Amino acid sequence: MNITCVCGMGIGTSMLLKMNVEQAAASLGLDADVSTSDIGTAKGAAQSADLIITSAELAEELTGLSAPIAVVHNFTDISEIEAALREKTQ
Repeated sequence: MNITCVCGMGIGTSMLLKMNVEQAAASLGLDADVSTSDIGTAKGAAQSADLIITSAELAEELTGLSAPIAVVHNFTDISEIEAALREKTQ
């Protein structure tokens, strides 16, 4: 499964989210290839994504993509990320 983590600049926050998504996916037994993207290039990057994970504010800018969007409010909360992955992968 290809997962794209999106933040405003595609550097710090999305990297933190990427590491936590990888941990959550491993905990759930998901085979995930996780990448990062900034909001400006996310629509192009999302073409190969099976799932996009981002904040509520940025999710509004990503509507209309073929990949489902999971909203995470706390990028450091592994249990919230696991719940979002469970919801979007089942």
